[in-house]
Amino acid sequence: NWCCPPDRRVQNSKLGPTPPRLLTEEEYRLQGEMETRKALAELRSFCQSPEFSAWSTVSRIQSPKRFADFVGGASHVTPDEASVHEREFGLESLFIDEELFEEDDDDEEEEEENVNDSFAG
Repeated sequence: NWCCPPDRRVQNSKLGPTPPRLLTEEEYRLQGEMETRKALAELRSFCQSPEFSAWSTVSRIQSPKRFADFVGGASHVTPDEASVHEREFGLESLFIDEELFEEDDDDEEEEEENVNDSFAG
């Protein structure tokens, strides 16, 4: 009790836990890439281990050669898939989304002006 006055303990418990710091978009992207690489390495390692049943897995997947290439160290996505993903979710898509939202905002402002003009006149 002598090191922590009772009123100090009550004050700290009322404040509760501090909320975690949110990641920036760049930190979020980097963490996602790092965790994905780590998980893919773990998956490759498991697929190369003795407890992995390669034959039963290969018999159930659509592209056994692609899977074998992945286990051997190849990328988990094709260049075409990466290109489509970049178009849909990359920086280009963010720029396009911003332009679309700006156009939508302009359209909404024009509609509001037209509505206001029709009520005024």
